[in-house]
Amino acid sequence: MPGPSTPGRSVRTPLVTVILPAKDAGAYIATTLETLTRQFDDPTALKLVAIDDGSRDDTGTLMRRYAERFPHAEVIVNPRPRGLATARNQGLAHVEGDAFCFLDGDDWMQPQRLAVLARSLQELDCDFLRTDHVTVKGGARAVVSAPYPWRGTVASPRSAILPENEPTMVDYPFAWAGLLHRRLIDEGIADFTPGLFTAEDRPWIWRLHLQARSFAVVDAPALLYRRGVATSLTQVRDRRQLDFVRAMGEVLDLVEADVEADRFLPKAVWTVLALSSRHLVRARRMTPGLRAEMRSGIRSLLGRLPEAEASAVLARLDGPRRRVLAPLLRTVGHAA
Repeated sequence: MPGPSTPGRSVRTPLVTVILPAKDAGAYIATTLETLTRQFDDPTALKLVAIDDGSRDDTGTLMRRYAERFPHAEVIVNPRPRGLATARNQGLAHVEGDAFCFLDGDDWMQPQRLAVLARSLQELDCDFLRTDHVTVKGGARAVVSAPYPWRGTVASPRSAILPENEPTMVDYPFAWAGLLHRRLIDEGIADFTPGLFTAEDRPWIWRLHLQARSFAVVDAPALLYRRGVATSLTQVRDRRQLDFVRAMGEVLDLVEADVEADRFLPKAVWTVLALSSRHLVRARRMTPGLRAEMRSGIRSLLGRLPEAEASAVLARLDGPRRRVLAPLLRTVGHAA
């Protein structure tokens, strides 16, 4: 649904489009939407594209109510949940202006964050920007820094992938932690893998860093990320968690197809092993059937890893992660 406009008066093209998918976020989304009203002095600078992804609460009602406050706004309704990846892709088709960003329904922004980022994107003339963020759990707040030492410096995204055994920008996959230029949409780099309900940001961040030409990490007013929300997919233990295997398989596909596959494959192997160990531990709280499916999926994923690289990475992992991974690696013929 479009927002209101004054008859006979032109409304300028927005500077930034905010893509906001949410499902059953009624307890939080009013805060999220309210903070969007404080991003620019001129309200026409922002376009809201809100996607109600099959909510059963008042999420859609709140979206429509706030859409009336923006000169540029659309609300898309999915009768059934289609997942975060698909919902974000729906939003990409409605981007106007030169910049866009993603926002989740339980997070919020400090005032003028998008104004600062839009100005930085224009001044630096790069494909995308990344920022630190603040986690919020109960009354505690903590700054999480983007793992890149330079601020306000344009660089090749490839330069921020390595080293393999330290946190780098491909380990900071949060889609909402920055601002992107619309040319990434035109070049087919900004899309998410349709149908992924979890880990959708893993292949997305690798694609950005392998295929975009330029990026920068910049300082800006904070995005606040609410942790521990019961409905968040990071908290659930159902079948959607199995999408991790598909997502990391796509990461391997991207790296193996790259002209510098030999250079980046050790990083991809490190990431697959580190995340697989985490999911194997989490699987202990799943039902026996789902736990078996998770282990089977991870086994097939580990079977794709080159033995030399997998053995080298395993030797450098800490003891608990080695103990979790070693039995599965042996079943696929890798020394452990």
